Amino acid sequence: MSFKRLDQEDIVISADSITAPAWSDNLTTLTTFFTSSAQTARLSGDYYFNVYKDDYALTSSADIQYSIAYGHLKGSGSIPFNSSVAGASPSQVIYKTYRNLVNGTEETNLNFAGTTVESIYAISIERARYKEKLLPGSLTLTLTNGSETVKLTDDSNYASTVTFGDSGREFNIISGSAGTRYTGTGTDGTYGYSNGSGSFGKFLPDIGTIILNGDALDLTQTNGGITLATSTGVGTDGVNIEKLHNTIGTGASFTLRSEETISSNYIFIRARNSEFNYSTNPSNITGSGELRHNVMIDSPQSYVTSVGLYNDNNDLLGIAKLSRPLLKDFTKESLIRVKLDY
Repeated sequence: MSFKRLDQEDIVISADSITAPAWSDNLTTLTTFFTSSAQTARLSGDYYFNVYKDDYALTSSADIQYSIAYGHLKGSGSIPFNSSVAGASPSQVIYKTYRNLVNGTEETNLNFAGTTVESIYAISIERARYKEKLLPGSLTLTLTNGSETVKLTDDSNYASTVTFGDSGREFNIISGSAGTRYTGTGTDGTYGYSNGSGSFGKFLPDIGTIILNGDALDLTQTNGGITLATSTGVGTDGVNIEKLHNTIGTGASFTLRSEETISSNYIFIRARNSEFNYSTNPSNITGSGELRHNVMIDSPQSYVTSVGLYNDNNDLLGIAKLSRPLLKDFTKESLIRVKLDY
């Protein structure tokens, strides 16, 4: 075995942005949506629904794609924990959780495009689906109640400056698809809130979350919504989570891509013509310490099959295998590039 110390210029660090489909089975667009009665019927079902690509009743190993939650500042639309405590309910817990997540404080409420909103829907993408972050401009969320339809995307392509909050980058949710704002004026199935200039909520790519403006969704299609009819009754279960789930699941679709930054170390191993030409295999040396074959004296050859990376204590840290043995002699120089991704 032969050793050679690496020089500083032999190591180069690079970072590349990799995009990929957000959903299971490398799907960019999700068109099937299922919930699990085992989850929705439990206590957690009062707070959120997990949504699957495959029918959980038929495939118990189905992967969660995202979850839906409903929140209200005053606790409306869900049954209170204690009838003697006004407003304390799952919907209030959800609202305050996302308020803290976005604003980092309990002093200010959620605000979309200058308007304070008390009724919200939150779609949280499963962590395994979006890896590091979501890709701005890739969102197309189609909502339909059968007779009315709206398509939502983010305004990352129109933002002159990026707004940062406690949860990272923030973009407005607008009417449109694939990062392009809808600018029509008719009710052709893609009509948008305030003709594309208003905000349906916030797109938070760094934490894989979409927060929707419940008031905007409740508008009629003529005014840009889909008449979602969110129930904000006090002390009653408004089944609001199910309402939003049904608007996504009935002939609708959900397109999204993930984004991941892959850092790489490129290590260049240079074998000059005078290096690594003699085999260090013990079988090549006789008991008296002489080379067993004379050809290895006059015209030695060796075959490089792997490259080991060691620290100063000669501890092996990693090994790279070549696809085929590389012939090395005094007439040849070799350059081997090792790539380490992390």
